[in-house]
Amino acid sequence: MMKRFLTATALMAVTAGMAAAEYNLTILHTNDFHARFEPISKYDSGCSAEDDAAGECFGGSARLVTAIADARSRSNNAILVDGGDQFQGTLFYTYYKGALAAEMMNKLGYDAMTVGNHEFDDGPEVLRGFMDAVNFPVLMSNADVTREPLLADNLPKSVVIERGGEKLGLIGLTPEDTDELASPGDNITFSDPVAAVQGEVDKLTAEGVNKIIVLSHSGYGVDQRVAAETTGVDVIVGGHSNSLLSNTNDRADGPYPTMVGNTAIVQAYAYGKFLGELNVSFDDEGNITEAVGEPLIMDASVSADEATAARIAEAAAPLDEIRNKVVAETAQEIVGVREECRAKECAMGNLIADAMLDRVKDQGIDIAIQNGGGIRASIDAGEVTMGEVLTVLPFQNTLSTFEVTGATILAALENGVSQHEEGAGRFPQVAGMSYAFDIAQPAGSRVSDVMIGNAPLDPEKVYGVVSNNYVRNGGDGYDMFKDAMNAYDFGPDLADVTAEFIAANAPYTPYKDGRITMK
Repeated sequence: MMKRFLTATALMAVTAGMAAAEYNLTILHTNDFHARFEPISKYDSGCSAEDDAAGECFGGSARLVTAIADARSRSNNAILVDGGDQFQGTLFYTYYKGALAAEMMNKLGYDAMTVGNHEFDDGPEVLRGFMDAVNFPVLMSNADVTREPLLADNLPKSVVIERGGEKLGLIGLTPEDTDELASPGDNITFSDPVAAVQGEVDKLTAEGVNKIIVLSHSGYGVDQRVAAETTGVDVIVGGHSNSLLSNTNDRADGPYPTMVGNTAIVQAYAYGKFLGELNVSFDDEGNITEAVGEPLIMDASVSADEATAARIAEAAAPLDEIRNKVVAETAQEIVGVREECRAKECAMGNLIADAMLDRVKDQGIDIAIQNGGGIRASIDAGEVTMGEVLTVLPFQNTLSTFEVTGATILAALENGVSQHEEGAGRFPQVAGMSYAFDIAQPAGSRVSDVMIGNAPLDPEKVYGVVSNNYVRNGGDGYDMFKDAMNAYDFGPDLADVTAEFIAANAPYTPYKDGRITMK
């Protein structure tokens, strides 16, 4: 049945009897937490105890404990859900994999989460271990896992929970291109989100469930398409694009909630910096009569739960020797924010690509390509610790060297800028070369003025390339590198290479030199 979203004028006409029958629900939500159990700086990287004490830090599990308890106390009915990507991003994940995420999510009392692409970074095995450890359902509707024995009977598409005497249908979504973004293996196939969601909505509706919430790790743009092209979805709790939806923040990507037809879409940036709080009212037929809220910033005004802070400190102890080792010095902040590194030349991209190329310069390698999505944070000015470098480059990627033709390099660059509008992680940061692109042109014909060294790109010539093993093996859509000549994927860890390059050039001065031009 098509639902109606009642306007403010229509609400005034609702009878007192109808109003009395309303069901109110608070949806608390997080997304893209990326193992930020400790507080973070305004740059989304590590924050020192001194800065935290000075009130300059955000987020952290201990603040979320306090904020979630407070939000629950204000509501008769509340659920806590997550939009995916709890995995990957700090040394905590490197050391504990999904175990600490499971512990903290159980402590916070989550009701459900969807699978993010990074939940597959270490294959189905680690995801299954996480699922076995949590006491709530993990969902994914748009994938066929029947051929993957670790997940076949354990990863539902949707679930029904009860809150305040009402049934709520929850549906999970993961990126359709997860096979390119992570390492799910060959036994899982991903499918279009619209058809998957509609199929689950129809099933839930047939069971008498008329309040349906999609947990979507698919990005703000896809969420709007799902809302427009399906019927029966009331709320979409998003993730993946790290979008800040807000009615008060001047950097917001859209309003909170964003209404598309009858569907309210919310997302709360990333890294635990905000706790989403959406208050929804439904009538007896499951129509939304009101949807209001705002992400709550987890700043110094939110006190940290002492027991949780102590547990995180305990969990951090084994990491300290790695984390605190000073490996270099930088003269000023090295900017690695996603807004730059997924869209244009960025200083951190230059550093990483330069470091890769420098390491293999004696091996006949001409250029370096680093995917912007592999760059996860900035580094503050001053001493650089290994922990900071690992926060920027947490994926344990290794250097890969290989040979391809100039035509293949051009195809790779076209892939890299093909999803520029979506802020996709495939955007190519480079060294040893320069290029221009024009997003006014259709994807596949945006790149021009490619120079290798001081010479124009020769489509027939074979060039030596260095990248990371994720890109070389087709990650982020770089399938054209899968069949590269003389490929070697087992070089040193990219974080180690970058740290050693900063040290060799200390104090390192970040820079841009115009190697990437947007027309």
